[in-house]
Amino acid sequence: MIRSLFVIGDSISIQYGPYLKQMIAGRFHYDRKRGEEQALIDLNNPVGANGGDSGMVLQYLREEQSKGIKYDILLINCGLHDIKTDPATGDKQVELAKYRDNLSQIAGIAQEMARSFIWIRTTDALEEIHNSRCPGIHRFHEDVVSYNAAADEIMSSSAVPSIDLYQFTQVFGEAAYCDHVHFNEEVRQQQAAYIAGYLSHY
Repeated sequence: MIRSLFVIGDSISIQYGPYLKQMIAGRFHYDRKRGEEQALIDLNNPVGANGGDSGMVLQYLREEQSKGIKYDILLINCGLHDIKTDPATGDKQVELAKYRDNLSQIAGIAQEMARSFIWIRTTDALEEIHNSRCPGIHRFHEDVVSYNAAADEIMSSSAVPSIDLYQFTQVFGEAAYCDHVHFNEEVRQQQAAYIAGYLSHY
């Protein structure tokens, strides 16, 4: 029997998604949060298939749980929208303490809804690239590190396995980026292959 895989993630997952779907065909039925066409209009605006920040992911899961939705394998990531920083005030879209609280709730709900829940670590944001290309919204490498560390702690304490897309993608360096935070086609394919390889154990 072919198992089903459901993805809730930001624009990074939207971009590697088609490659992942192709690579796991025959082993898994691929699906994700709907509204891809809407999300692709502006990848910085988390609508439709773009899962957005941790608060948005938590709200989505609560709504789906209230409908009685169940998942076989559930892949979740959020973080890049959480660390969005106002250049004028330095305020984060979701402060670290709130991110931790949201992730604790996400882990609890996801484990209730899915036979297998897997977390995906957030890919990097290099400020020298990001903040020069996207002056209206800043992101910082140190925040990616801090928010990933918080997620690591929460997922470990909840016995949730993680796919380390952060470390995997870092090896490609600055040349991996096609804009302020997204990756070129070759890297998207590599990311998909890495995740597909991990899923071969399921």
